[in-house]
Amino acid sequence: MSEHLILQKYRASNLFGANLNMDFAFDENDEVIYTMEISENHLATPITAHGGAIAGMMDALLGVKGLSLVADEMKVVSTIEFKISYFHPAYKGDVLTGRASVLKRGQRILFIEGEIVNQKNELIAKGSGTFNAYDAIKVNY
Repeated sequence: MSEHLILQKYRASNLFGANLNMDFAFDENDEVIYTMEISENHLATPITAHGGAIAGMMDALLGVKGLSLVADEMKVVSTIEFKISYFHPAYKGDVLTGRASVLKRGQRILFIEGEIVNQKNELIAKGSGTFNAYDAIKVNY
């Protein structure tokens, strides 16, 4: 399955994600998989990532999950609220992988949760968010 035009435009315009070296793909079940390798640019200490980098990845993961649900309707999403809990530090060189699932989808409001693990499958963070779906034309998509 080819990537929806709205997701292509999001990927091309998401400079924040590019600056943090985040990327997403879809697995064989069309589920979003977000990845980020922890580099020096993510560090808060000499060896561990800043929580803001992990939070940025989580918000992006949840948002792209929502975007993938509404793109066929020519809609995009924005975060209304967001929560994250950290379970394990992410270290320089770790490759983080995030997956998300939809808790509830309304006409306009989406409730999504996700988790991020490292290459050892250790849970780094869990998060949840509420997203507003609205017409893509409002952001020139």
